[in-house]
Amino acid sequence: MVKESDPRPEEDFDTRLRRARGVGDKPTRNGGAGLPEDGKGKALRIGAELVVSVAVGGGIGWMIDSWLETKPWFLIGFLFLGNAAGLWNVFRLTNSQGYAVGFEPGGRSKAKQDDNKGDKKGD
Repeated sequence: MVKESDPRPEEDFDTRLRRARGVGDKPTRNGGAGLPEDGKGKALRIGAELVVSVAVGGGIGWMIDSWLETKPWFLIGFLFLGNAAGLWNVFRLTNSQGYAVGFEPGGRSKAKQDDNKGDKKGD
């Protein structure tokens, strides 16, 4: 069996990956998902977040109500929880939190902190 040698074994995987993606490309504000952050894309995502979260909450509430025969109490409760979850996701999206878990100290995401480090001059 012939073992193929890497033409540049001294480079690590991260360096090669960065070069393949493009040296001058900055990561997107949405957590590096690679999706465009234009107005239409953000509006579509906000709408989808709200509709899906309310639908999932309503579906879970309806199933629990059917199982426990308590109609419509769990349906109403989970509709409110789904609405709250959708609004929370929209809040995170509009504040550039992306899908990161939790908040960074000071209420700023890590991506914003890293961007601002490069902006400082003379430190």
